[in-house]
Amino acid sequence: MMTKRIFQLLTLSVTLCLSLASVAAWDELSEEELERQLVEKFEKGEYSKKGADNCLTCHRKDAKVMALFDGVHGRSNQPGSPMAGLQCEACHGPMGKHNRGGKEPMIAFGPDSKLSAESQNSVCLGCHTDSRQQSWHASIHNVEEVTCAECHEVHAKHDPTQNQLTINDTCTGCHTEQKSMMNMRSSHPLKWNRMTCIDCHSPHGSPSEHALVKSDVNQTCYSCHAEKRGPFLWEHEPVTESCVNCHNPHGSVNENMVHYRAPQLCQQCHAEDGHANRVVQRADQDAFGAGQSCMNCHSQVHGSNHPVGAKLQR
Repeated sequence: MMTKRIFQLLTLSVTLCLSLASVAAWDELSEEELERQLVEKFEKGEYSKKGADNCLTCHRKDAKVMALFDGVHGRSNQPGSPMAGLQCEACHGPMGKHNRGGKEPMIAFGPDSKLSAESQNSVCLGCHTDSRQQSWHASIHNVEEVTCAECHEVHAKHDPTQNQLTINDTCTGCHTEQKSMMNMRSSHPLKWNRMTCIDCHSPHGSPSEHALVKSDVNQTCYSCHAEKRGPFLWEHEPVTESCVNCHNPHGSVNENMVHYRAPQLCQQCHAEDGHANRVVQRADQDAFGAGQSCMNCHSQVHGSNHPVGAKLQR
């Protein structure tokens, strides 16, 4: 009886050692070798006949794995969902002999994956081919090798990038400079989640500069600030060129998110224009420094439709 028990323990130990050795070998594979093995598995196409049931034999106790069934990717009754087709293997690749001791690698996602960003993202792009991803390959996120899994959570009931209350946290996790600007005294209501980064930017890329959702900066701003659109009889050249000539859309220490306070802001262009370049000594007694500074007279800086508003007055 004792001999049988010792034999069982020895057998278990050998099995565990072999299993650990195979996992270690998998972890130690180079990126090129790992991708080669995965390509071979796809060529063989040995998918499981039982689908997710086979996977859950081992992964059922993993809360992160089971969270998939709470979200859109885990709905078997929704066309296009992974669970409505090849199930787990739709994203992680054909099982092959993986369930026999985990000897064969599967596609892994996230920061711990040894697969390149291009390989990981190609899986997602296999299904997500609508117009929102049409500019992905030219986007800064793709060029910088950002993976879909760094922003999106597939194994979750709610993807944080699909929730207005959490999407800004996702973006500012990397864009820390913009996060600091969002908390300046004058900024868009991003820090209160009344506005999101994707109101202006497309994270999957766009044909316009800075991945804007519209064709240029001004058209993006006009989506909310329609009163600044015009057309005006008398236009202000910096305004028609780009709103960011004067404003920092992510935030500023100055009112109205301008780069500098007036008159310094105006003097960036009007430095040689008579009284506009005068040094202000006492702001409380000088028309060029008190109140709205230059805007005390030139109040229509975004453009004027008044017949005598050539100097952006009235």
